Order: sequence, then structure tokens, then C-alpha cells
Amino acid sequence: MKPNYTAFVEQTGAATGTAVLEVERVDDSGELTPLDGAILERVDTLIVVSFDSLRTGQQASGAEADAVRRFLDNPDHLVFVCPHHNIGEASNLSDSERLQLQETAFLHHGDRTIPPQQRFGGFGRSLLAALGVPVENRFGLHPAAAPDGSPALLEIGTALDRLKLLAGVMNFNLHPHLPHFARLGDDAVKLDVLARQAIDLTAPPHPFVEDGHTTFDAPLQSRPETFAGALLIGDATLWSSTAGGLDSLRRFWTNVVERPARS
Repeated sequence: MKPNYTAFVEQTGAATGTAVLEVERVDDSGELTPLDGAILERVDTLIVVSFDSLRTGQQASGAEADAVRRFLDNPDHLVFVCPHHNIGEASNLSDSERLQLQETAFLHHGDRTIPPQQRFGGFGRSLLAALGVPVENRFGLHPAAAPDGSPALLEIGTALDRLKLLAGVMNFNLHPHLPHFARLGDDAVKLDVLARQAIDLTAPPHPFVEDGHTTFDAPLQSRPETFAGALLIGDATLWSSTAGGLDSLRRFWTNVVERPARS
């Protein structure tokens, strides 16, 4: 997956004059490189691309959560945690109910290259839970396109965008199955919905749409009183150049890098 993020890495390196530090938490040999102070002391922006399959059983340790919590004690620090989609989640259902749910999800997003159940983001979700802001990366919703074929315009909570990360950003991308980030517990008072992305209402039906939803919650942002720094939760494709919307994504990446100091 790493080549998908080359455009972001190259743009950020050119803008800052500093190479982006890339760390694979578990490499192909199974060696673990935990997210710790030795890594975090070298950066002011942390992006956790949680593309890990749930089958790998990756969970954030207490030490990793503590390191990120200390990192967020600095008002100039920014953390993105990005679990990818969780399609076909069907625990506690009968075989027939599970088959129906997975078939519905599969037909809605329309991507014939993936199986009826494909679940990502265990590490990211466990880290968020340990930080006291648990979410669920629900579904794999098919995003809407504009008439010209570009991603549909975002609904942006401009008043909430205190770091101006979405200034000049019009849309994200058209990855065919994007997650709705559902806030759990008391997250409604800890996290705001920074932007919503439109669902393709011409796609085959999906229960989330049938419940009256026309958009899904895309980036979430911690409220100022939750952490001194800022924590955002979004999909892994925010950093990928493979699914369209690249002009706005490049604007977004620039805003992240050029954000003003808060302290």
C-alpha cells in the first residue's frame, strides 16, 4: 500500500525540506516497531494510517497510548488516526442475516474486487479507545460524484475548523467504499464532525441510506478542551493519490504542513 502515499510524502518533503519519517509498525518479518517517544520526539504531526486487517490482531499497547497522549499535551502537535473501512461486519447475526447484510453492502459500493467482508483499522480504533475517544469505522459507503465526475463537494463545518485545515478544500476522493465514523459513548462532547461527504444516492440501497442519511461523517476533530493539541479521525485515503480529488487533497496536505503555531 505504501506507493499509494508517495505523492503526499514527496509534497510534504519538498515543502518542509525534511524527509517524512515513515514507520511500519509490524513489517513483513513480523518485527514490531511500537509507536513510542523515540519516534514522536522527532515530529510535530503524526499520521496513523490504520490499514491493518482485523485478522492481524494489532492493538495499541498502554505505552503507545500514553506516548500519544503526552504528544497531544503540546498545543502545536497534530495527530490523525485513520482507520480504513469495515465492510460486512455481521457479528451476532444468523447465517442468513449475515449473507443478506453482506450482499447489500457489496452491491451498494459496487467494487467487485473485494470480498463481502473486509475489515480494517483495528490498531487505529484501539488507539482511539485508549485515548478516551472511541469510534466505529462503520460500513463502506459509495461516495457521490459531481456532474463532471469529480468528488462531490464536502459539507464543511467552517466555524469548527480552528486550524484551517479545510481552507480551500472542496472535496476528498471517490474511493468506492468509505467509512462513516460513528462517535461512541460521550464522544459527542469530545469530538466534532468537521466535514460530511455525500453518499451516492443512485447506488443500490444501503441500510444507512434507508435510515435517512444522505451524507456520512468524514473527518472528526477533537474539541479544544479534549486535548491541548488536535486529534483528527479520518479515512486512510485522505493521504492517498489513487482515488481522485487530488487538487483538493494537495490543498489539504499543504494546510496540514503550513498550519500556524498555536503556542
